Amino acid sequence: MYLGAHLSTAGGVHRSLERAHALGAKSLQMFTQSPRMWRHPELEPDAARRFRDLRPRSRVEAVVCHATYLINLASTDDTVYHRSVDALVRTTRTAAAIGADGVVLHTGSHLGRGLEAALHQIEPGLRVALGETAGTPTRLLLENTAGAGGTIGVSIEELATVIDALAGDDRLGICLDTCHLYAAGIDVTDPGRVVDLVAEVDERIGLGRLRCLHVNDSQAPLGSNRDRHANIGKGLIGKGMATILGHPRLQGLPAVMETPGADGHGPDRAELRALRRLHRAGLELWAAAAAR
Repeated sequence: MYLGAHLSTAGGVHRSLERAHALGAKSLQMFTQSPRMWRHPELEPDAARRFRDLRPRSRVEAVVCHATYLINLASTDDTVYHRSVDALVRTTRTAAAIGADGVVLHTGSHLGRGLEAALHQIEPGLRVALGETAGTPTRLLLENTAGAGGTIGVSIEELATVIDALAGDDRLGICLDTCHLYAAGIDVTDPGRVVDLVAEVDERIGLGRLRCLHVNDSQAPLGSNRDRHANIGKGLIGKGMATILGHPRLQGLPAVMETPGADGHGPDRAELRALRRLHRAGLELWAAAAAR
């Protein structure tokens, strides 16, 4: 499992790789624009080349970009919808230019209409973004949600429905967030529930489409539908995070922290060490279970 963090690109996209290397991270996530603004700066070819050249030396094994939170491919407002498609296209282009493995996105909210009523908008929006980067390995990764406000992806079934609408495009995958799973009522500290979750993903979507984990503790209780990230081991998931981290069929994935960190400026070296300890504990837990 490639343990890492979401890190800043301040000073240039290549600086995120330098920060990841300094942290000892094996995976990296970044924003290619402000997460709460529509405007997406153009990435200069030299900046993209510098990132690609630096990546092998950084020891970072997996890179994903996160699209702006403003995207809503299910919006009934034409302006918001077209801005959403444009923002996703621009992020995907930038991700492909730097050789990122994927773009994580929140599909949006169906605003109470239900997912089926919004699929006719979501499907073409995703197709446009995939088409803009045809021939590249960069994937679109649909993230699960905590479930508040009609957000799409609260269940594995909803994520599968979106993928099915695109006839299972090979470059469409998913990213699972531990905090969002917990908030949606899936107890990631319970071995039996984790086994069921992995089996459901495999049966309905295919584990090959699971390309990234967001590893976040939760400030909010199980089933609360509230998306409130906490630092690793400091929230209500706590040491139970080891259960999902150690599952044998989830190994080999990038596992990215999106936590506030001790100083409010994101994950630090101490938190990454804590994550490594939980990962080792999880591997031991599942090994012991297999030996019984």
